[in-house]
Amino acid sequence: MTTAQTPETSTGTSSPSPSPTPSPSSPTPPPASTRFTGRMVAALLALSIAQFLVALDYSIIYVALPSIGSGLGLAPERLQWVVSAYAVFFASFLVVGGRAADLTGPRRLFLGALALFGLGSLAAGLAGDQWLLVASRAAQGIGAAALTPAMLALIGAAFPAGPVRSRALAIWGAIGAVGLAAGVLIGGVLTAALSWRWVFFVNVPLIAVTVVLALRVLPAGTRTRASVRHLNIPGAALFTGAVLFLVAALTQAAVDGWASASCLGCLAAAAALGTAWSAYDRRPAATPLIPPALLRVRSLAGASTMSALYMASVGAEFFLITLFLQDVWGYGPLGAGIAFLPLALSVVAGNLVTGQLAGSWGIRRTLATGFAVGAAGLALLGLGTGGSDYWTAVLPGLLVSGLGQGMAFAGMYIAGTKDVPDSEQGTASAVLTTTQYTGGAMGLAVLVLVLGDEPAGGAFGRAYALTAVLALVAAAVALRTLSPRAAAVRADAGGER
Repeated sequence: MTTAQTPETSTGTSSPSPSPTPSPSSPTPPPASTRFTGRMVAALLALSIAQFLVALDYSIIYVALPSIGSGLGLAPERLQWVVSAYAVFFASFLVVGGRAADLTGPRRLFLGALALFGLGSLAAGLAGDQWLLVASRAAQGIGAAALTPAMLALIGAAFPAGPVRSRALAIWGAIGAVGLAAGVLIGGVLTAALSWRWVFFVNVPLIAVTVVLALRVLPAGTRTRASVRHLNIPGAALFTGAVLFLVAALTQAAVDGWASASCLGCLAAAAALGTAWSAYDRRPAATPLIPPALLRVRSLAGASTMSALYMASVGAEFFLITLFLQDVWGYGPLGAGIAFLPLALSVVAGNLVTGQLAGSWGIRRTLATGFAVGAAGLALLGLGTGGSDYWTAVLPGLLVSGLGQGMAFAGMYIAGTKDVPDSEQGTASAVLTTTQYTGGAMGLAVLVLVLGDEPAGGAFGRAYALTAVLALVAAAVALRTLSPRAAAVRADAGGER
């Protein structure tokens, strides 16, 4: 994008030049609008559907896993790759997608990524063996990796900086949290009523609607003068390989253990490729994949750390609750999916609360409070593992943790991108989401080890305790890394001050 950053979103050390005092006869400029136009509403709908799909496909698979295993004859350790293939390729290609969005035009990338995501969804639904299913999930992950930075870049292009853009970001981020929460419910309903294949087929009509909207209302954009050849293909390949092997190592640790040959081999490959990427990008003539200036933005670094801790803490409850309800309490896919409905509703409530709190507290304190509330909900879920009644053992923790989730999710993206120039928004959002899903893969690997081969209530209690601690660490990071003055948000304007 080429839109310049406005003074009200700039956090640089130099102040904007004072405007000349208008003469009595000079017309007073109209105040900046804080309302969405009809075109903005349609654009936000298209971007929100895409965001919902990206988040949905991470969590929708969980309750369908037993049915997939029996349908394709897969052992439990093989099933984990059905989940991990999406996260691995998503995390691996995000920064490449972000750079492509900045350099080749976000709408072009958005439409291409939707097409790939749709083809991957269709192939996954038709898959007759494990390898086609895993490959299809990988294609979904690559499509999602390109979609995410393109979406944020399009928000920057379609919504003017200030209150309108902040409101759009908040809604877009909240839709992602709702997609994560609703995925388990939707997956349970589709698996029980139709087939596990419909957890993939459901994407196709939603993608068709999004494409129609995108062609009509999203800004076309232009390719920057830095053409595709400046995308730094060798650096992109090295970085992608490093992240791919790192997340694969974490996944293999959950299956075979940290000392296994597969885990150690993947770690060694990740270290070698990461070192090669760093050396290649440091060359004087290189075009860095991640601009060095971005790495020095304190708010982006803090938000990236929080996004990793988010998925490893409150984001991990989807895995823990699904496993607990089905393997310990014997719920079926429909029952487990319905059990998540209060969580989805609580996430929406958390987002509504955030709009009020951010006005008086600012993003910094709102994020810290959201993570603290999420930690309290996880602790309640841990205490409930010794019970046998959903209403007293599970529901309270779901409601409290969902409230914290809704407060934290959107705030991370606002905090992480508020100090980033418009021309780098795609790359910044990719960095945020890369750390988010890499943190999720690491958290899943550790939780599988904590739970053991045949987890019971005590093991789940320890797992919830670990996630609660990680959420508290995220709250401390918010307080430590975000500036109270720069992160404050006025409720009456709906934007940053």
